Order: sequence, then C-alpha cells, then structure tokens
Amino acid sequence: MNEKTSSLSRKRHIGNAVTYAILIIMSVVWLLPFVGLILQSFRSYVTEFGGMVDYVVPKEFSLDNYIYLLKPENKFTLWFKNTFIIAFFTSTLSTMIVLGVSYALSRMRFAGRQAIMKVWLILGMFPGFLTMICLYFLLKNFGLTQEGAIPGLILISVMTAAMKYYVCKGYFDTVPIALDEAARIDGASRARIFLTMIIPMAKPIIIYQLLESFMAPWCDYVFASYVAFGYSDSYNVAVALQRWVWTNDYQGFFTRFCAGGVLVAIPITVLFMLLQKYYVEGVTGGAVKG
Repeated sequence: MNEKTSSLSRKRHIGNAVTYAILIIMSVVWLLPFVGLILQSFRSYVTEFGGMVDYVVPKEFSLDNYIYLLKPENKFTLWFKNTFIIAFFTSTLSTMIVLGVSYALSRMRFAGRQAIMKVWLILGMFPGFLTMICLYFLLKNFGLTQEGAIPGLILISVMTAAMKYYVCKGYFDTVPIALDEAARIDGASRARIFLTMIIPMAKPIIIYQLLESFMAPWCDYVFASYVAFGYSDSYNVAVALQRWVWTNDYQGFFTRFCAGGVLVAIPITVLFMLLQKYYVEGVTGGAVKG
C-alpha cells in the first residue's frame, strides 16, 4: 500500500514538474517580445544610431524617446488624447446601451424577442471590416471623416453596441426575477427596479463591459486609419505610431515606436490590475445559457 501510494505521489510530482516547466517556457516565449519592446524604448537614437536591434539590451539606458514623445510639436500627446476621448465616450455610452438592452431582453417578453437575439448573435459573427466601405461613405456624407473622425468613430462604436448584449444578458439571468416581481407589487416601475436594484448588484458585469468597450477603440487601427484617412490631427495612437515606422527614418523611429507602445499599454495594464477580480466575476457570471 505504501509503495503504491509512493508511486502515485512520485508520478504526480513528475507530472506537476513537467506542467510547470511547459508553463514557464510558454511564459518566457510570450513575455520575450514585451521585454524587448520595453528595452528598445530606452535605447537612445542619438547615442546608439546605426541599427534597429543590433543588440537586445541598450548600452546606455536613456529617456530620449519618451522626452521626444512628450514634446507638443510631435503630436503624440494629441494622438493619445484622441485615443482616450474615443475610448472613454465609447465605453461609457456603449455600456449604458448594453445594460439597458440586456435588461430588457432578460426580463421582458415581447413579440420578436427571440428573433432579435438570434439575428444580433448571427450578425455579431461577421467581421466588422466587411462594412467598412459602406460605413465610410455614410460617415463622409455627414462630415464625420478626417476632421470629424473622432465623433465618427464614437458614433459607429456606440450604434453597434446593442449587439454585444449576450454576456451581460446572461449575468442578468442569474439575478432572481422574484426581486423584480416583489418590487413591482410594491409599485416600483421598471426603470426604478433597474436603476436602484439591478444595477447595484451588477458591478462585475458593468466593469467587464466597460473594459471590453474601452479596449476595442483603444487598440483599433484598421477602421481608425480608414476614417481619419491621412488627416494627422484625427489619428489615434495606433495609426500614428504605424505611420511613424513607415517613414524613411525607420531605424530612428522604431525606438520611438517602442516607447509609444509602452505608454499606450500602461492605462490598460493598470485598469486590468485594479479591476481583474470584477472582470473575472463578470465573465463567469455572464457565461450562462440565456
């Protein structure tokens, strides 16, 4: 019996060791590009001119690239502000719409409800770039391209937010409907139930939805470049940095590109570190069959 227990224990330890070794290797491979990005951002183009990645670790660490980015004439702060404005208004307005639509689909029964959910779910499976040409011409007719690209990008993201109802609706389905019924008996309206009872209990899914809605425009490149269409004052950070590495001075701007990538990653990283608990709760709470 002892030999059998010892053998099982030895096999378990070996299995755990192999699993940990594989996970460590995967982590190193996954983190290596990010470490390289950070190291290259501290390489000074002035003192180490002559190669993009001649060596991984800079000979001398410098803040030249970050100082260059923060100079007003280089427009990085403008592009960063544009990105934040688009992401902030998109996440705020989209979350409000998704919460309202999800609550209605979860609690109310009306003709066409199932059809609406199925159609939205199917439409959500198609890549968004299939509609880019149509959306561009619509925005152009309303003056929401180039100079008006920022409100145009916000409008498009907000108007399509309702189709992202599925996870949020799943979360509302886990809240007992008896609470709504008891409040209705006491004379509460649907709006009051939603605002004073359901929303306070929905903190995890609200944070999940805010983060999801914030990340999409924050990292958007394809549609943002299409709508801005060469008007640099309407660029977001992703488009602007990509234009930088297209210049003839590729080697010099590569290190500045890396520094910009680090600055762009900081807000998302901080948000996830602070709100990771609620994000996970929102995902798991909404992952139910509605």
